[in-house]
Amino acid sequence: MKRQVYDMIGFLIALISGALMSVQGVFNTQVTKASSIWTASAFVQLSALVVCLGAWLATDRSSLLQVFRVQPKYMLLGGAIGAFITYTVIRSMDLLGPARAVMLIVTAQLLVAYVIELLGWFGVEKQPWEWRKGVGMLVAVAGIIIFKWK
Repeated sequence: MKRQVYDMIGFLIALISGALMSVQGVFNTQVTKASSIWTASAFVQLSALVVCLGAWLATDRSSLLQVFRVQPKYMLLGGAIGAFITYTVIRSMDLLGPARAVMLIVTAQLLVAYVIELLGWFGVEKQPWEWRKGVGMLVAVAGIIIFKWK
């Protein structure tokens, strides 16, 4: 029963995450129109830093230097990757519109995440191939084609 509760909480958090990412992408695209893409991206990352530091001060106050204990060290590149995520989300939403951009972004996330699981990359436990997940990927790609079809 406890596992089901955790699954439901995780499901709801994932839905909130997806919704927030879509809203953030639209907001960031509008900020870019008033400035430039790298200025907007820098502001996004800076404002995220301020919020994270505030949450850290309000909640746990563990040593900030503990992050440097992570192994392997390349795992520390998440923030740098985040800067490029911000850039690519802004550009794709500007060029494609929010719905098409998010559809492609989410499908790419799903495909890459499944490959990471299949190959056991980056310390993730390797998972076996499952036909139903492969079919799910095909359905997602078919959805893109149908969505784009005129």
